[in-house]
Amino acid sequence: MTEFSGPAQSWSLVAFCSVVALTLLLCILTGPDADDLAEFYTGYRSLSPLRNGLAVAGDYISAATVLTIGGIIALCGYDGVVLALSAVLSLLLLMFLLAEPLHNTGRFTMGDVLCRRHPARSVRITACAVTLTALVPMMVVQLAGVGELLSYVLGFTDTAMKNGCVVGAGILMISYAALGGMRGTALVQIFKTVMLLASGLVVSGLILHSFGWSPETLFRSAARQSGTGPAYLRWGLQYSSSPHPALDMASTQCAIVLGGACLPHVTMRMYTAGTPRQVRRAMSWAVSSVTLFILMLVLICTGATALLGRPRIAAADPHGTTAYLLGARAAFGAGLSRPESLLFATATTAVFLTLLASVASMTLACANTLAHDLTASRPAPLPPERELALARLCALAVGVPVILLAAMAQHRSLQPLATTSFTLGASAIAPALLYTLFWRRYTRTALLATLITGSLSVLALTPGTTLVSGTPLSAFPEADFDWFPYNTPALASIPAGFLAGWLTTLLSGKKTAARERTRYASHEHHLLTGPPPDRAG
Repeated sequence: MTEFSGPAQSWSLVAFCSVVALTLLLCILTGPDADDLAEFYTGYRSLSPLRNGLAVAGDYISAATVLTIGGIIALCGYDGVVLALSAVLSLLLLMFLLAEPLHNTGRFTMGDVLCRRHPARSVRITACAVTLTALVPMMVVQLAGVGELLSYVLGFTDTAMKNGCVVGAGILMISYAALGGMRGTALVQIFKTVMLLASGLVVSGLILHSFGWSPETLFRSAARQSGTGPAYLRWGLQYSSSPHPALDMASTQCAIVLGGACLPHVTMRMYTAGTPRQVRRAMSWAVSSVTLFILMLVLICTGATALLGRPRIAAADPHGTTAYLLGARAAFGAGLSRPESLLFATATTAVFLTLLASVASMTLACANTLAHDLTASRPAPLPPERELALARLCALAVGVPVILLAAMAQHRSLQPLATTSFTLGASAIAPALLYTLFWRRYTRTALLATLITGSLSVLALTPGTTLVSGTPLSAFPEADFDWFPYNTPALASIPAGFLAGWLTTLLSGKKTAARERTRYASHEHHLLTGPPPDRAG
Protein backbone atom coordinates (compact mmCIF):
# COMPACT_ATOMS: atom_id res chain seq x y z
CA MET A 1 0.00 0.00 0.00
CA THR A 2 2.87 2.33 0.63
CA GLU A 3 5.31 1.12 -2.02
CA PHE A 4 6.18 3.88 -4.42
CA SER A 5 6.39 1.91 -7.65
CA GLY A 6 4.77 1.47 -11.03
CA PRO A 7 2.65 4.36 -12.38
CA ALA A 8 3.00 6.45 -9.22
CA GLN A 9 6.78 6.37 -9.46
CA SER A 10 6.78 7.11 -13.20
CA TRP A 11 4.37 10.01 -12.87
CA SER A 12 6.41 11.40 -9.97
CA LEU A 13 9.57 11.38 -12.06
CA VAL A 14 7.82 13.11 -14.97
CA ALA A 15 6.30 15.68 -12.60
CA PHE A 16 9.64 16.38 -10.92
CA CYS A 17 11.35 17.04 -14.24
CA SER A 18 8.48 19.18 -15.53
CA VAL A 19 8.40 21.35 -12.42
CA VAL A 20 12.17 21.81 -12.47
CA ALA A 21 12.09 22.90 -16.11
CA LEU A 22 9.16 25.26 -15.58
CA THR A 23 10.48 26.93 -12.42
CA LEU A 24 13.98 27.34 -13.87
CA LEU A 25 12.48 28.96 -16.97
CA LEU A 26 10.48 31.33 -14.74
CA CYS A 27 13.64 32.36 -12.91
CA ILE A 28 15.47 33.05 -16.16
CA LEU A 29 12.60 35.07 -17.62
CA THR A 30 12.02 37.14 -14.48
CA GLY A 31 15.66 37.56 -13.51
CA PRO A 32 17.03 41.09 -12.97
CA ASP A 33 19.07 43.11 -15.41
CA ALA A 34 22.84 43.08 -15.08
CA ASP A 35 23.03 46.35 -13.13
CA ASP A 36 19.68 46.47 -11.31
CA LEU A 37 20.24 45.93 -7.59
CA ALA A 38 16.72 46.95 -6.54
CA GLU A 39 15.20 44.31 -8.80
CA PHE A 40 17.58 41.59 -7.57
CA TYR A 41 17.18 42.36 -3.86
CA THR A 42 13.51 43.36 -3.65
CA GLY A 43 11.90 42.86 -7.08
CA TYR A 44 11.28 46.64 -7.19
CA ARG A 45 8.84 46.19 -4.25
CA SER A 46 6.32 45.41 -6.98
CA LEU A 47 4.86 42.11 -5.73
CA SER A 48 1.14 42.31 -5.04
CA PRO A 49 -0.05 41.51 -1.49
CA LEU A 50 -1.44 38.15 -2.64
CA ARG A 51 1.79 37.07 -4.33
CA ASN A 52 3.94 38.37 -1.50
CA GLY A 53 1.73 36.62 1.04
CA LEU A 54 1.99 33.30 -0.78
CA ALA A 55 5.77 33.75 -0.96
CA VAL A 56 5.95 34.38 2.81
CA ALA A 57 3.79 31.30 3.36
CA GLY A 58 6.18 29.36 1.15
CA ASP A 59 9.11 30.39 3.32
CA TYR A 60 7.27 29.24 6.44
CA ILE A 61 6.24 25.88 4.97
CA SER A 62 9.67 24.29 4.87
CA ALA A 63 11.22 20.88 5.50
CA ALA A 64 11.06 21.56 9.24
CA THR A 65 7.28 21.88 8.86
CA VAL A 66 6.44 19.16 6.35
CA LEU A 67 8.99 16.51 7.32
CA THR A 68 10.03 17.11 10.95
CA ILE A 69 6.79 18.39 12.47
CA GLY A 70 4.77 16.04 10.24
CA GLY A 71 6.76 13.11 11.63
CA ILE A 72 6.16 14.23 15.21
CA ILE A 73 2.43 14.50 14.51
CA ALA A 74 2.36 10.97 13.12
CA LEU A 75 4.43 9.39 15.90
CA CYS A 76 3.56 11.54 18.94
CA GLY A 77 0.13 12.95 18.17
CA TYR A 78 -0.77 15.89 20.42
CA ASP A 79 2.82 17.11 20.83
CA GLY A 80 3.22 17.42 17.08
CA VAL A 81 -0.07 19.32 16.75
CA VAL A 82 1.09 21.83 19.38
CA LEU A 83 4.38 22.35 17.51
CA ALA A 84 2.49 22.86 14.25
CA LEU A 85 0.27 25.48 15.88
CA SER A 86 3.41 27.16 17.25
CA ALA A 87 4.44 27.81 13.64
CA VAL A 88 1.17 29.67 13.09
CA LEU A 89 1.70 31.63 16.31
CA SER A 90 5.17 32.58 15.06
CA LEU A 91 3.69 34.00 11.87
CA LEU A 92 1.13 35.98 13.89
CA LEU A 93 3.98 37.43 15.96
CA LEU A 94 5.69 38.55 12.76
CA MET A 95 2.44 39.99 11.41
CA PHE A 96 1.40 42.05 14.43
CA LEU A 97 4.75 43.06 15.90
CA LEU A 98 7.56 43.08 13.35
CA ALA A 99 6.27 43.16 9.78
CA GLU A 100 5.62 46.89 9.37
CA PRO A 101 8.65 48.12 11.36
CA LEU A 102 10.89 45.81 9.32
CA HIS A 103 9.39 47.11 6.09
CA ASN A 104 9.75 50.72 7.22
CA THR A 105 13.37 50.45 8.34
CA GLY A 106 14.78 47.76 6.06
CA ARG A 107 16.11 48.03 2.54
CA PHE A 108 17.74 44.81 1.39
CA THR A 109 18.98 42.81 4.43
CA MET A 110 18.72 42.47 8.21
CA GLY A 111 21.94 44.46 8.42
CA ASP A 112 20.11 47.44 6.90
CA VAL A 113 17.48 47.31 9.67
CA LEU A 114 20.09 47.21 12.42
CA CYS A 115 22.36 49.82 10.81
CA ARG A 116 19.60 52.37 10.29
CA ARG A 117 19.91 53.14 13.98
CA HIS A 118 23.45 51.91 14.65
CA PRO A 119 25.47 52.48 11.46
CA ALA A 120 28.82 50.71 11.81
CA ARG A 121 30.84 48.21 9.84
CA SER A 122 31.07 45.98 12.93
CA VAL A 123 27.26 45.74 13.04
CA ARG A 124 27.03 44.77 9.38
CA ILE A 125 29.77 42.14 9.67
CA THR A 126 28.20 40.64 12.79
CA ALA A 127 24.72 40.64 11.21
CA CYS A 128 26.15 38.89 8.16
CA ALA A 129 27.87 36.25 10.31
CA VAL A 130 24.72 35.59 12.35
CA THR A 131 22.60 35.35 9.18
CA LEU A 132 24.92 32.71 7.73
CA THR A 133 25.14 30.81 11.03
CA ALA A 134 21.35 30.72 11.35
CA LEU A 135 20.53 29.76 7.76
CA VAL A 136 23.27 27.33 6.70
CA PRO A 137 22.12 24.53 9.10
CA MET A 138 18.56 24.87 7.81
CA MET A 139 19.81 24.84 4.21
CA VAL A 140 21.58 21.54 4.91
CA VAL A 141 18.32 20.15 6.32
CA GLN A 142 16.33 21.21 3.25
CA LEU A 143 18.86 19.94 0.72
CA ALA A 144 19.40 16.63 2.48
CA GLY A 145 15.61 16.31 2.60
CA VAL A 146 15.46 16.70 -1.18
CA GLY A 147 17.92 13.84 -1.58
CA GLU A 148 16.03 11.60 0.82
CA LEU A 149 12.69 12.42 -0.82
CA LEU A 150 13.88 11.67 -4.34
CA SER A 151 15.59 8.49 -3.20
CA TYR A 152 12.53 7.30 -1.31
CA VAL A 153 9.93 8.07 -3.97
CA LEU A 154 12.00 7.02 -6.98
CA GLY A 155 13.39 3.90 -5.30
CA PHE A 156 17.10 4.80 -5.26
CA THR A 157 19.09 2.72 -2.78
CA ASP A 158 22.64 3.29 -3.97
CA THR A 159 24.55 5.94 -2.00
CA ALA A 160 26.01 7.44 -5.17
CA MET A 161 22.51 7.97 -6.59
CA LYS A 162 21.37 9.65 -3.38
CA ASN A 163 24.39 11.95 -3.43
CA GLY A 164 23.66 12.66 -7.08
CA CYS A 165 20.15 13.79 -6.12
CA VAL A 166 21.61 16.16 -3.52
CA VAL A 167 24.12 17.60 -6.00
CA GLY A 168 21.45 18.05 -8.68
CA ALA A 169 19.09 19.77 -6.26
CA GLY A 170 21.96 21.95 -5.03
CA ILE A 171 22.72 23.13 -8.54
CA LEU A 172 19.07 24.05 -8.94
CA MET A 173 18.99 26.02 -5.68
CA ILE A 174 22.05 28.04 -6.73
CA SER A 175 20.50 28.67 -10.14
CA TYR A 176 17.20 29.85 -8.66
CA ALA A 177 18.93 32.32 -6.33
CA ALA A 178 21.58 33.57 -8.76
CA LEU A 179 19.39 33.87 -11.85
CA GLY A 180 16.00 34.77 -10.42
CA GLY A 181 16.84 37.05 -7.51
CA MET A 182 13.98 38.06 -5.25
CA ARG A 183 11.29 38.00 -7.92
CA GLY A 184 12.34 34.62 -9.31
CA THR A 185 12.51 32.90 -5.92
CA ALA A 186 9.17 34.51 -5.00
CA LEU A 187 7.54 33.00 -8.09
CA VAL A 188 8.94 29.58 -7.20
CA GLN A 189 7.58 29.95 -3.66
CA ILE A 190 4.17 30.98 -5.00
CA PHE A 191 4.05 28.03 -7.38
CA LYS A 192 5.05 25.69 -4.56
CA THR A 193 2.45 27.09 -2.11
CA VAL A 194 -0.39 26.76 -4.62
CA MET A 195 0.61 23.17 -5.48
CA LEU A 196 0.97 22.23 -1.83
CA LEU A 197 -2.40 23.67 -0.81
CA ALA A 198 -4.24 22.21 -3.81
CA SER A 199 -2.81 18.70 -3.43
CA GLY A 200 -3.20 18.84 0.35
CA LEU A 201 -6.88 19.66 0.08
CA VAL A 202 -7.45 16.61 -2.12
CA VAL A 203 -5.52 14.25 0.17
CA SER A 204 -7.15 15.66 3.33
CA GLY A 205 -10.59 15.17 1.78
CA LEU A 206 -9.79 11.54 0.91
CA ILE A 207 -8.56 10.84 4.45
CA LEU A 208 -11.62 12.39 6.08
CA HIS A 209 -13.82 10.45 3.65
CA SER A 210 -12.13 7.22 4.82
CA PHE A 211 -13.29 7.97 8.38
CA GLY A 212 -16.81 9.12 7.59
CA TRP A 213 -15.86 12.82 7.63
CA SER A 214 -15.41 12.59 11.39
CA PRO A 215 -12.17 14.05 12.80
CA GLU A 216 -12.97 12.41 16.14
CA THR A 217 -13.03 8.97 14.51
CA LEU A 218 -9.77 9.77 12.72
CA PHE A 219 -7.94 10.73 15.90
CA ARG A 220 -9.31 7.79 17.91
CA SER A 221 -8.21 5.40 15.16
CA ALA A 222 -4.76 7.01 15.11
CA ALA A 223 -4.49 6.61 18.89
CA ARG A 224 -5.30 2.89 18.60
CA GLN A 225 -2.86 2.37 15.73
CA SER A 226 -0.10 4.36 17.45
CA GLY A 227 0.51 1.65 20.04
CA THR A 228 0.41 4.23 22.81
CA GLY A 229 -3.36 4.44 23.35
CA PRO A 230 -4.75 7.57 25.07
CA ALA A 231 -1.21 8.97 25.52
CA TYR A 232 -1.24 9.79 21.81
CA LEU A 233 -3.96 12.38 22.48
CA ARG A 234 -2.24 13.95 25.50
CA TRP A 235 0.86 16.08 25.78
CA GLY A 236 4.26 14.69 26.73
CA LEU A 237 4.62 11.60 24.53
CA GLN A 238 7.51 13.10 22.56
CA TYR A 239 9.34 13.92 25.78
CA SER A 240 8.39 10.82 27.77
CA SER A 241 12.06 9.88 28.28
CA SER A 242 13.03 13.38 29.38
CA PRO A 243 13.49 14.20 33.08
CA HIS A 244 11.79 17.57 32.45
CA PRO A 245 9.10 16.99 29.79
CA ALA A 246 7.17 20.23 30.42
CA LEU A 247 10.30 22.39 30.23
CA ASP A 248 11.48 20.52 27.13
CA MET A 249 8.19 21.22 25.39
CA ALA A 250 8.23 24.88 26.41
CA SER A 251 11.82 25.23 25.20
CA THR A 252 11.02 23.84 21.77
CA GLN A 253 7.93 26.04 21.42
CA CYS A 254 9.87 29.18 22.37
CA ALA A 255 12.48 28.40 19.73
CA ILE A 256 9.85 27.91 17.02
CA VAL A 257 7.68 30.92 17.92
CA LEU A 258 10.49 33.46 18.32
CA GLY A 259 12.96 31.96 15.87
CA GLY A 260 10.54 31.33 13.02
CA ALA A 261 9.40 34.95 13.03
CA CYS A 262 12.93 36.35 12.78
CA LEU A 263 14.90 34.11 10.42
CA PRO A 264 16.45 36.35 7.72
CA HIS A 265 14.99 34.54 4.69
CA VAL A 266 11.51 35.29 6.10
CA THR A 267 12.10 38.87 7.21
CA MET A 268 13.59 39.78 3.82
CA ARG A 269 10.10 39.34 2.33
CA MET A 270 8.97 42.36 4.35
CA TYR A 271 11.21 44.57 2.20
CA THR A 272 9.49 43.55 -1.04
CA ALA A 273 6.11 45.18 -0.33
CA GLY A 274 5.48 48.67 -1.66
CA THR A 275 3.65 50.22 1.30
CA PRO A 276 2.85 49.37 4.95
CA ARG A 277 -0.72 48.64 3.91
CA GLN A 278 0.53 46.09 1.38
CA VAL A 279 2.62 44.47 4.12
CA ARG A 280 -0.48 44.05 6.28
CA ARG A 281 -2.48 42.56 3.42
CA ALA A 282 0.38 40.25 2.43
CA MET A 283 0.70 38.93 5.99
CA SER A 284 -3.06 38.29 6.10
CA TRP A 285 -2.73 36.08 3.03
CA ALA A 286 0.33 34.38 4.54
CA VAL A 287 -1.40 33.61 7.86
CA SER A 288 -4.47 32.23 6.07
CA SER A 289 -2.37 30.02 3.79
CA VAL A 290 -0.13 28.66 6.55
CA THR A 291 -3.09 28.00 8.86
CA LEU A 292 -4.86 26.06 6.11
CA PHE A 293 -1.75 24.01 5.42
CA ILE A 294 -1.17 23.24 9.11
CA LEU A 295 -4.72 21.89 9.37
CA MET A 296 -4.11 19.70 6.33
CA LEU A 297 -0.73 18.56 7.69
CA VAL A 298 -2.38 17.43 10.92
CA LEU A 299 -5.06 15.50 9.02
CA ILE A 300 -2.66 13.84 6.58
CA CYS A 301 -0.02 12.80 9.12
CA THR A 302 -2.61 11.65 11.65
CA GLY A 303 -4.28 9.79 8.80
CA ALA A 304 -0.99 8.04 8.04
CA THR A 305 -0.92 6.68 11.59
CA ALA A 306 -4.60 5.72 11.52
CA LEU A 307 -4.38 3.92 8.16
CA LEU A 308 -0.93 2.35 8.43
CA GLY A 309 0.02 2.20 12.09
CA ARG A 310 3.06 3.51 13.90
CA PRO A 311 5.33 0.48 13.16
CA ARG A 312 5.10 0.95 9.38
CA ILE A 313 5.80 4.67 9.62
CA ALA A 314 8.78 4.13 11.93
CA ALA A 315 10.07 1.34 9.67
CA ALA A 316 10.19 3.76 6.73
CA ASP A 317 12.01 6.35 8.85
CA PRO A 318 12.55 6.27 12.63
CA HIS A 319 11.80 10.00 12.88
CA GLY A 320 8.65 9.75 10.76
CA THR A 321 9.87 12.22 8.12
CA THR A 322 8.07 10.31 5.37
CA ALA A 323 4.71 10.42 7.21
CA TYR A 324 3.26 13.09 4.89
CA LEU A 325 4.09 11.03 1.80
CA LEU A 326 2.88 7.80 3.40
CA GLY A 327 -0.38 9.45 4.41
CA ALA A 328 -0.88 10.80 0.87
CA ARG A 329 -0.20 7.37 -0.63
CA ALA A 330 -2.44 5.56 1.86
CA ALA A 331 -5.32 7.95 1.16
CA PHE A 332 -5.64 6.60 -2.41
CA GLY A 333 -5.97 2.96 -1.38
CA ALA A 334 -4.17 -0.19 -2.51
CA GLY A 335 -4.38 0.27 -6.28
CA LEU A 336 -3.89 3.50 -8.18
CA SER A 337 -5.74 4.40 -11.34
CA ARG A 338 -4.08 6.74 -13.82
CA PRO A 339 -5.86 9.86 -12.47
CA GLU A 340 -5.01 8.81 -8.91
CA SER A 341 -1.37 8.29 -9.89
CA LEU A 342 -1.33 11.80 -11.33
CA LEU A 343 -2.86 13.27 -8.15
CA PHE A 344 -0.37 11.42 -5.99
CA ALA A 345 2.49 12.62 -8.21
CA THR A 346 1.23 16.17 -7.67
CA ALA A 347 1.44 15.70 -3.90
CA THR A 348 4.98 14.30 -4.01
CA THR A 349 6.08 17.03 -6.42
CA ALA A 350 4.65 19.68 -4.11
CA VAL A 351 6.79 18.33 -1.25
CA PHE A 352 9.84 18.21 -3.55
CA LEU A 353 9.27 21.80 -4.62
CA THR A 354 8.71 22.80 -0.97
CA LEU A 355 12.22 21.72 -0.07
CA LEU A 356 13.79 23.16 -3.21
CA ALA A 357 12.07 26.55 -2.99
CA SER A 358 12.87 26.99 0.70
CA VAL A 359 16.57 26.29 0.25
CA ALA A 360 16.67 28.66 -2.75
CA SER A 361 15.22 31.49 -0.62
CA MET A 362 17.78 30.83 2.10
CA THR A 363 20.58 30.81 -0.47
CA LEU A 364 19.38 34.19 -1.74
CA ALA A 365 19.28 35.62 1.81
CA CYS A 366 22.85 34.44 2.44
CA ALA A 367 24.08 35.78 -0.90
CA ASN A 368 22.37 39.14 -0.28
CA THR A 369 23.98 39.64 3.11
CA LEU A 370 27.42 38.65 1.87
CA ALA A 371 27.28 40.91 -1.16
CA HIS A 372 25.49 43.87 0.40
CA ASP A 373 26.44 44.01 4.09
CA LEU A 374 30.14 43.38 3.52
CA THR A 375 30.38 46.09 0.86
CA ALA A 376 27.84 48.71 2.05
CA SER A 377 30.22 50.39 4.50
CA ARG A 378 33.15 50.65 2.09
CA PRO A 379 34.50 54.18 1.57
CA ALA A 380 33.71 53.79 -2.12
CA PRO A 381 30.62 51.59 -2.66
CA LEU A 382 30.76 49.02 -5.43
CA PRO A 383 29.08 49.91 -8.73
CA PRO A 384 25.65 48.20 -9.04
CA GLU A 385 26.76 45.80 -11.76
CA ARG A 386 29.74 44.64 -9.66
CA GLU A 387 27.63 44.18 -6.52
CA LEU A 388 25.07 42.17 -8.48
CA ALA A 389 27.82 39.98 -9.94
CA LEU A 390 29.21 39.54 -6.42
CA ALA A 391 25.78 38.51 -5.10
CA ARG A 392 25.51 35.82 -7.75
CA LEU A 393 29.03 34.63 -6.99
CA CYS A 394 28.14 34.52 -3.28
CA ALA A 395 25.19 32.25 -4.06
CA LEU A 396 27.70 29.82 -5.53
CA ALA A 397 30.12 30.29 -2.62
CA VAL A 398 27.39 29.46 -0.10
CA GLY A 399 25.79 26.70 -2.15
CA VAL A 400 28.83 24.51 -2.75
CA PRO A 401 29.70 23.91 0.95
CA VAL A 402 26.03 23.33 1.72
CA ILE A 403 25.86 20.65 -0.99
CA LEU A 404 28.87 18.86 0.50
CA LEU A 405 27.45 19.05 4.03
CA ALA A 406 24.03 17.82 2.90
CA ALA A 407 25.58 14.82 1.15
CA MET A 408 27.36 13.87 4.37
CA ALA A 409 24.37 14.54 6.66
CA GLN A 410 21.52 12.85 4.82
CA HIS A 411 21.89 9.52 6.64
CA ARG A 412 21.72 11.07 10.10
CA SER A 413 19.04 12.82 12.14
CA LEU A 414 18.71 16.39 10.88
CA GLN A 415 16.63 17.66 13.79
CA PRO A 416 19.66 19.18 15.62
CA LEU A 417 20.41 21.35 12.57
CA ALA A 418 16.82 22.60 12.28
CA THR A 419 16.74 23.24 16.02
CA THR A 420 20.00 25.20 15.80
CA SER A 421 18.56 27.52 13.13
CA PHE A 422 15.35 28.24 15.02
CA THR A 423 17.14 28.67 18.35
CA LEU A 424 19.66 31.06 16.82
CA GLY A 425 16.80 33.10 15.43
CA ALA A 426 15.15 33.21 18.85
CA SER A 427 18.32 33.80 20.90
CA ALA A 428 20.28 36.29 18.77
CA ILE A 429 18.16 37.78 15.99
CA ALA A 430 14.87 38.19 17.87
CA PRO A 431 16.29 40.19 20.81
CA ALA A 432 18.47 42.27 18.47
CA LEU A 433 15.49 43.24 16.29
CA LEU A 434 13.08 43.84 19.18
CA TYR A 435 15.52 46.00 21.12
CA THR A 436 16.63 47.93 18.03
CA LEU A 437 13.09 48.64 16.89
CA PHE A 438 11.42 49.37 20.22
CA TRP A 439 13.92 50.27 22.98
CA ARG A 440 15.07 53.89 22.97
CA ARG A 441 18.18 53.37 25.14
CA TYR A 442 19.57 50.40 23.21
CA THR A 443 23.21 50.97 22.28
CA ARG A 444 25.47 49.72 19.50
CA THR A 445 27.66 47.85 21.98
CA ALA A 446 24.56 46.18 23.41
CA LEU A 447 23.47 45.18 19.91
CA LEU A 448 26.79 43.46 19.26
CA ALA A 449 26.63 41.81 22.70
CA THR A 450 23.13 40.50 21.95
CA LEU A 451 24.08 39.00 18.59
CA ILE A 452 27.34 37.47 19.79
CA THR A 453 26.14 36.17 23.17
CA GLY A 454 22.93 34.70 21.76
CA SER A 455 24.77 32.94 18.94
CA LEU A 456 27.64 31.60 21.06
CA SER A 457 25.28 30.28 23.74
CA VAL A 458 23.36 28.26 21.12
CA LEU A 459 26.52 26.93 19.49
CA ALA A 460 27.99 26.00 22.87
CA LEU A 461 24.92 24.30 24.33
CA THR A 462 23.45 22.46 21.32
CA PRO A 463 26.18 19.75 21.13
CA GLY A 464 25.31 18.77 24.70
CA THR A 465 21.62 18.08 23.99
CA THR A 466 20.06 14.66 23.48
CA LEU A 467 19.27 15.61 19.89
CA VAL A 468 22.98 15.23 19.11
CA SER A 469 23.89 12.14 21.17
CA GLY A 470 22.72 9.85 23.93
CA THR A 471 19.60 8.26 22.39
CA PRO A 472 18.87 5.89 19.48
CA LEU A 473 17.23 8.77 17.55
CA SER A 474 20.09 11.24 18.03
CA ALA A 475 22.29 12.45 15.20
CA PHE A 476 25.12 10.36 16.68
CA PRO A 477 23.35 7.44 18.38
CA GLU A 478 26.61 5.54 18.83
CA ALA A 479 28.02 8.33 21.04
CA ASP A 480 26.97 9.63 24.45
CA PHE A 481 28.27 13.08 25.32
CA ASP A 482 24.97 14.77 26.21
CA TRP A 483 25.34 16.94 29.30
CA PHE A 484 22.63 19.59 28.82
CA PRO A 485 19.40 18.41 30.50
CA TYR A 486 17.00 19.61 27.78
CA ASN A 487 16.18 18.76 24.19
CA THR A 488 16.96 22.27 22.95
CA PRO A 489 19.07 25.04 24.51
CA ALA A 490 16.37 27.70 24.07
CA LEU A 491 15.52 28.00 27.79
CA ALA A 492 19.11 29.08 28.47
CA SER A 493 20.17 30.75 25.21
CA ILE A 494 17.10 33.01 24.73
CA PRO A 495 17.44 34.63 28.18
CA ALA A 496 21.21 34.91 27.55
CA GLY A 497 20.62 36.92 24.35
CA PHE A 498 18.06 39.24 25.93
CA LEU A 499 20.08 39.69 29.14
CA ALA A 500 23.27 40.51 27.26
CA GLY A 501 21.58 43.41 25.47
CA TRP A 502 19.75 44.59 28.59
CA LEU A 503 22.75 44.55 30.93
CA THR A 504 25.11 46.12 28.39
CA THR A 505 22.65 48.94 27.82
CA LEU A 506 22.15 49.57 31.54
CA LEU A 507 25.92 49.70 32.08
CA SER A 508 26.45 52.19 29.26
CA GLY A 509 25.89 55.29 31.41
CA LYS A 510 23.51 58.25 31.36
CA LYS A 511 25.26 60.19 28.57
CA THR A 512 25.14 57.24 26.22
CA ALA A 513 21.50 56.60 27.12
CA ALA A 514 20.59 60.22 26.36
CA ARG A 515 22.42 60.08 23.03
CA GLU A 516 20.60 56.88 22.06
CA ARG A 517 17.22 58.38 22.98
CA THR A 518 17.95 61.34 20.72
CA ARG A 519 19.03 59.08 17.89
CA TYR A 520 15.91 56.94 18.30
CA ALA A 521 13.70 60.06 18.24
CA SER A 522 15.23 61.10 14.92
CA HIS A 523 14.28 57.72 13.40
CA GLU A 524 10.93 57.23 15.14
CA HIS A 525 8.82 58.87 12.45
CA HIS A 526 10.46 56.70 9.80
CA LEU A 527 9.90 53.60 11.95
CA LEU A 528 6.20 54.34 12.38
CA THR A 529 5.26 55.65 8.95
CA GLY A 530 7.83 54.16 6.59
CA PRO A 531 9.77 55.65 3.69
CA PRO A 532 8.22 58.28 1.42
CA PRO A 533 6.25 56.81 -1.50
CA ASP A 534 8.72 57.99 -4.12
CA ARG A 535 11.78 56.36 -2.51
CA ALA A 536 13.75 54.40 -5.04
CA GLY A 537 14.69 50.77 -4.24
